[in-house]
Amino acid sequence: MAHNRFVIEVEKAKEATDARPSRGPAYRSIFAKDGFPAPVQGLDSCWDVFRMSVEKYPSNPMLGNREIVDGKAGGYKWQTYKEVYDMVIKVGNSIRSCGYGEGVKCGIYGANSSEWIMSMEACNAHGLLCVPLYDTLGSGAIEFIISHAEVSIAFAEEKKIPELLKTFPSATKYLRTIVSFGKVTPEQKQEVEKFGLAIYSWTGFLQLGESQSFDLPVKKRSDISTIMYTSGTTGDPKGVLISNESIITLLAGVKRLLESVDEKLTEKDVYLSYLPLAHIFDRVIEETFIWHGASIGFWRGDVKLLIEDLGELKPTIFCAVPRVLDRVYSGLTQKISSGGFLKKTLFNFAYSYKMNNMKKGHKHAAASPLLDKIVFDKVKQGLGGKVRVILSGAAPLSVHVESYLRVVTCAHVLQGYGLTETCAGTFVSLPNELGMLGTVGPPVPNVDACLESVPEMGYDALASTPRGEICVKGDPLFSGYYKREDLTKEVLIDGWFHTGDIGEWQPNGSMKIIDRKKNIFKLSQGEYVAVENLENIFSQVPSIESIWVYGNSFEAFLVAVVNPRKEALEHWAEENGISMDFNSLCEDSRAKSYILEELSKLGKEKKLKGFELIKAVHLDPVPFDMERDLITPTFKKKRPQLLKYYQNVIDNMYKSGNKPRT
Repeated sequence: MAHNRFVIEVEKAKEATDARPSRGPAYRSIFAKDGFPAPVQGLDSCWDVFRMSVEKYPSNPMLGNREIVDGKAGGYKWQTYKEVYDMVIKVGNSIRSCGYGEGVKCGIYGANSSEWIMSMEACNAHGLLCVPLYDTLGSGAIEFIISHAEVSIAFAEEKKIPELLKTFPSATKYLRTIVSFGKVTPEQKQEVEKFGLAIYSWTGFLQLGESQSFDLPVKKRSDISTIMYTSGTTGDPKGVLISNESIITLLAGVKRLLESVDEKLTEKDVYLSYLPLAHIFDRVIEETFIWHGASIGFWRGDVKLLIEDLGELKPTIFCAVPRVLDRVYSGLTQKISSGGFLKKTLFNFAYSYKMNNMKKGHKHAAASPLLDKIVFDKVKQGLGGKVRVILSGAAPLSVHVESYLRVVTCAHVLQGYGLTETCAGTFVSLPNELGMLGTVGPPVPNVDACLESVPEMGYDALASTPRGEICVKGDPLFSGYYKREDLTKEVLIDGWFHTGDIGEWQPNGSMKIIDRKKNIFKLSQGEYVAVENLENIFSQVPSIESIWVYGNSFEAFLVAVVNPRKEALEHWAEENGISMDFNSLCEDSRAKSYILEELSKLGKEKKLKGFELIKAVHLDPVPFDMERDLITPTFKKKRPQLLKYYQNVIDNMYKSGNKPRT
């Protein structure tokens, strides 16, 4: 990696020892070649982030919600930094008047809202630990988190209160007070009081602390600010301890990065808050916006209305998960292909012309300004007209979607990678670097990164193309798993956090995620299969929405469950004179053969080995979802649950005549 442009080497490679496999050199961002950003005077906690912005930008609009008039959504109505601050002080006084103070765990449960942020800031002010509760983990998980974290007081969105009450009686061992972001029904009050707990409506709660005022405790950088439970694809959720230090260091790194690529945030920036605040990705972005005195507008909570909210708010930075961007992509491609011949031809011409110029090294804004105005402006307006950066995180974004959006949205499309344990952003790709397509870019300028060899999977960190487990070191790292010292020791070794993801350094210093360490198994003939890698390859088949590949050491071949892409399968059926609805198509043996052929064709094209090809498929018209507990909130597959759910299907595929003819 001698000719890379975006990283510098800070630590030499290490040969393997009896205890640990070999490790490649450690690299850091070129933007930190003279050291990481220095700490800001007086900025020692998440509370300081907010407090300093209130002092600097008291009258800036901070939090906005759409006004509902006669059942119709109107424009955004804003509360200023100072107005939010006054509310936060009230919430804090009420929390304290109930007897809760430093070190107490406070749960927050519900969709993103102004009240969510206010409750979080009140925790920050008084040194309570904020514990987001999120239902995408199922009600069992909420009960688990309340008991495991010993949550004493919980704030909840009005419509989530019934869910919260489902955790009774077991959660009542720790939980003493519930506060609704809205109203409380008499029945709920009765139910809660039966267990000796108190429940308040939002306005009722605010009155508790009215005549009192409490001093704010001194907060240290090393204090834990929040415990975020990660859904983990296996086992119980783990409570990730995140300190003030982690968040502040990360903010400084993000700021340095944005300034270095000439995209710095200002108080004029606007953000659409819809990705869950319960996850680190959105939490850190919103902290960044608050730090800059910028504005955060909330969505209405319905994914079908997201584009409409975008149009009304006109955000400048749009964060998304691949699933949302896939929707934007298929919406756009459908619109184009249903347009007239002329429109289509013009669009395709504009697309290739601009793409070619970008490949030649032109920045996206300079690649075809005229065509941007004539052709691509419509796309830009669809996202509100002001988006300059689209940031994708949480899961891999497919290359064709990423390159398409880079051309047509007239915005930078950046892919980032990080974990709750690394306080989100660890790697992020850079604007105007087309060579970073399909990668997550170089490290953010506040961490060091290296690869550690995984001999059993054939990944060598010292090879000419270095591959191995991604390891990260630096101040943004978490402080451990709550009450799970054993799990902390497994992943934090000599200050290096082992992510469990397999990466490959690119010559320019960016990282490509190629596999997951745990998802490896042996087939009966002793061949190792790295299943995540195969799924990434097979999901490039255009007629497939998503795919889960399965095999085990008692069988000699792989099988898969596929969610076909509805339009594609129906189009194929039409071309082949098969008329039936989508659900019946998924059961039709001809459709299965067609999907199998597509998979084999691609597999051979990508030079996969014989045992890596899929020999039987089951088509499920219903996408893998959280309702059936098949994926995590960030759309990662839960393999043990998938196996349990599809066990009969799998058994039948192995039993049936789909056995490969030898």
